[in-house]
Amino acid sequence: MSARLPHRTRRAAKGEFHLVQIFVRDNNVDQALKALKKKMQREGSFREMKRHVHYEKPSEKRARQKAEAVRRARKLARKRAQREGLLPAPKPRVPGAGRG
Repeated sequence: MSARLPHRTRRAAKGEFHLVQIFVRDNNVDQALKALKKKMQREGSFREMKRHVHYEKPSEKRARQKAEAVRRARKLARKRAQREGLLPAPKPRVPGAGRG
């Protein structure tokens, strides 16, 4: 038996809604919720919802967007420097490390 868990998310650019579908297989709701959470995380839905909890003044919005742009530019410059060999490559992550 398969059921769908529809979830509407908001696209920031156009304000259009689109439907996210997660299929429940073998009545495994936990797996379906995990998949839904992963999809929403990838799309930025959680960040969007968190941002809309309280009103954000236009000046605060500009400051946040500027800080995000600076962060993106620094990340891009760091990755470029690593590719060119100017910085050492990051240490590979070990999956599951650090979990209690």
